[in-house]
Amino acid sequence: MTDERRQDTLPLFPLQTVLLPSTVLPLHLFEPRYRQLAADLLTGVIPDRRFGIVAIRNSAVREVESLDHVYTIGCTALLAESKRLPDGRYDIVTTGERRFRLLSIDRTRAPYLVGEVMWLPDEPLPPGGREAAAKLSASARSAYQRYCESAWERDSWQPPEPGADLAQLAHLLAADCLLPLADRQQVLEETNPLRRLDLVHRLLAREAGFLSALRAVPAPPPEVYELNAPAALN
Repeated sequence: MTDERRQDTLPLFPLQTVLLPSTVLPLHLFEPRYRQLAADLLTGVIPDRRFGIVAIRNSAVREVESLDHVYTIGCTALLAESKRLPDGRYDIVTTGERRFRLLSIDRTRAPYLVGEVMWLPDEPLPPGGREAAAKLSASARSAYQRYCESAWERDSWQPPEPGADLAQLAHLLAADCLLPLADRQQVLEETNPLRRLDLVHRLLAREAGFLSALRAVPAPPPEVYELNAPAALN
């Protein structure tokens, strides 16, 4: 059994978005330090093709220099696919895995940031929690459907499988919805599976209500279509 509370080091990629466990995030890497990160991931310099993603607190931050500049709860990203472009840039696809707490940042160890992290596991489901989980799951899935039917074309979204793991369900439901960064961060930081599912239910119901009232499709936030804008990356 692995020690979830042990400390490890991870290369870091600060972004103006939040990666959630079990969800997919594509990235376009053009800065030299992140090209080097991709090369190190692909050649085994960084083991297991994993790095950490943390959200930047303020879009005005141009260079992450301390813990104050980022949310300290982040998520590991597994490099699933990669394509090196002729000019040296990379297009990669990552999958969110484990949540961590960022303890410190080292700006001298590598061209990119490196962080000391402690793993942050979920709390166990309380006795008798399965019944409450079933009710919350149904409510959250209903809010998810209302949101997606208002926001997207029918063939552009797919609800999680009926047997999706409870620990993953809230993250999977939130992934298809354009929640504000602070809300996504709140979902990431919640370690109680039942509270997390209730939170996602409330957030999606709120957003579905906004869409219904405004009769408008939400515009993607900047990080969705321009993840490597100079103001967003370091």
